[in-house]
Amino acid sequence: MERHEVANTVSGATVGGHLVQAGNIGTLHLHQPREVPRPRQVRAPHGPFVNREPEIAALAAALRRFEEDGLGVVVFTGLGGVGKTELIAKFTEDHREHFPGGDLYADLKAYRHQGGVDLPELLAGFLRALGTEPPAVEAERFTAFRTATAERRCLFFLDNVEHAAEVRALLPSGGLVVVASRRRLPALRVDGAEVRRLGPLSATAGAELVRGWVGSGRGTDGELAELVELCGGLPLALNAVGSQLLDRDNLPVGRVVAELHDREGRLAMLEDEESDLGATYDLVYERLSAQGRALYHLVGVHPGPFVSAELARAVGVERAERAIGELRGAHLLDEVVDGDREDRFRAHDVVRLHAYGRTRELPDRGPLLAGVVAYYRGRASAADRALAGKRLRLQDPSGDELPRFASGAAALEWLYAERANFRAVVAEAAEQGWHGEVWRLCESLWPLYHGRKLYQDWIATHRLGVESAQWDNRPAAVVRMRNQLARAHVDRGEYRLAAEQLALATEQVPLVTERQVVGVLYETDGLLCLADGRPADAVQRFTLALAENRGDDHGEIVQSYNLAQALIADGRPEQALALLAEATAHAGRTGDDDMLMKLPLVRARAHRALGQLDLAVAHADDCARQARERGQYAKEAQAHALLVSLAEELDDAELAERSRVRLRELSD
Repeated sequence: MERHEVANTVSGATVGGHLVQAGNIGTLHLHQPREVPRPRQVRAPHGPFVNREPEIAALAAALRRFEEDGLGVVVFTGLGGVGKTELIAKFTEDHREHFPGGDLYADLKAYRHQGGVDLPELLAGFLRALGTEPPAVEAERFTAFRTATAERRCLFFLDNVEHAAEVRALLPSGGLVVVASRRRLPALRVDGAEVRRLGPLSATAGAELVRGWVGSGRGTDGELAELVELCGGLPLALNAVGSQLLDRDNLPVGRVVAELHDREGRLAMLEDEESDLGATYDLVYERLSAQGRALYHLVGVHPGPFVSAELARAVGVERAERAIGELRGAHLLDEVVDGDREDRFRAHDVVRLHAYGRTRELPDRGPLLAGVVAYYRGRASAADRALAGKRLRLQDPSGDELPRFASGAAALEWLYAERANFRAVVAEAAEQGWHGEVWRLCESLWPLYHGRKLYQDWIATHRLGVESAQWDNRPAAVVRMRNQLARAHVDRGEYRLAAEQLALATEQVPLVTERQVVGVLYETDGLLCLADGRPADAVQRFTLALAENRGDDHGEIVQSYNLAQALIADGRPEQALALLAEATAHAGRTGDDDMLMKLPLVRARAHRALGQLDLAVAHADDCARQARERGQYAKEAQAHALLVSLAEELDDAELAERSRVRLRELSD
């Protein structure tokens, strides 16, 4: 067959290959292949590795099953600190070529709240790491995850699993799944998993590990064997002691053993299997520098799982970066891999438990904890202002002394990365009776919870927020908390629960002097009316909300946006367009970029209702463009869904295909 070269001429220029025509005159849309992310979330191993040949063989067998059948599952159970994470980190580093789709890590403890794991939110993180925007509907994330993993060769490391059902819910269509748990999970054998118990190191293997760090000239075989025994054969404890030996070349191994013997039984703080490690960590702690100890105190006091240099500085830790380096060098902290630019670090549960024991009697424990809560309240306030500008707030601004966020998008990513800390800090503040801090934190977390749909966190924290606002005797705050809680139920389609919260909030209205707070109740009630198919009632509610927001620029624009949607639903698109034109001009004058992005979508719906399809396309395209620039992918998807419908009405196959392609990109 004769081969022909294809060339096309566009505006005088010759282009090889297929001609890609513009959807609009003057605009050329080139659909380049999308770069597929390759996440690398499993941390690197820390150092020497010994005596785990059977476990490595089990992982290799699971890898073969994955390559032959598409899915392999292996489970390692054992004591905290026994080396499960190090084993998996070592295997991942040595076999990354088998996983061109990447390796993903999830610590289920960070997603566990009140006994349950927020599986939809965990999957949202996996989907984003794989380059897929998670669906807003939580139940759809499970199918989206299976779709996203059908053609990918990935490794999934699920850490701190407690129940077999958690693993089953997170199984991909294909890949190697490695599970670490302190609990025995024999039920997973039914799912084809190999379940192995990882025991402590033998005296010989532990001694080999220590000699790998300190060399062959330090310590007798007997001293090293005794050291391994005192550390329970746990690599985590041996790492901590080994770092002390490395830092002090003249420190004899026999002296360390003697000091550990002297400390036996001094600390009965660590529970269950870790109870004999108190002396080991006492020794490590007492050899830390002053700033290292101060950071260790922070680890023990902080209710959340992650610490950062910024947090450490905020609560008074001097030379915070050096202190973090010291604790990392002693294997007391590991770096956390997330999508935010700020470095975060986590301590192993055993370390956190010991740190808690060292700090619970500190005279300055209360002020240190208060400093942690104040930091998060101030940082959340600053992030809220960076994201939502001049929206209604009952609290005064705080956090101005902390570094500023570069943009609203940066603020949202920081809030999302800190979500586990926020959940823990809100709960701890409530436990301490710091009620003003609780409801203020919840108020500032609105952009995070509403924007990222973190429903479990949203509902749990706001229940505490309602209670705290009541204790704080702030009726306006009670109304605000109940309204924000109602909005979570509205988004989930739990309209009865939302109506109950509105009814309880309404009881406080006679005590409220801030009229805009009353306006938010009208707004949420209007959303319920729309959901119930009562657009005329929704118009009435949003009209009242608009009246209560007169004088507040952002509030007026938001309520005009809502009222316009109700007018369209009530068959009055001309009135909606007039209102939207005023709101758009208002947003332009006040620099309300978020609403300038959202308003064109409602204008598009109004023009569609009037049969003005070309204008509808122009406004929907404008919304899609702005949403993409701002990283608001859920809103962009709404715009493209409308564009597909408009294109079908216009019989515009090219426009329909262009938007379908983008919708697939947003869902893949």
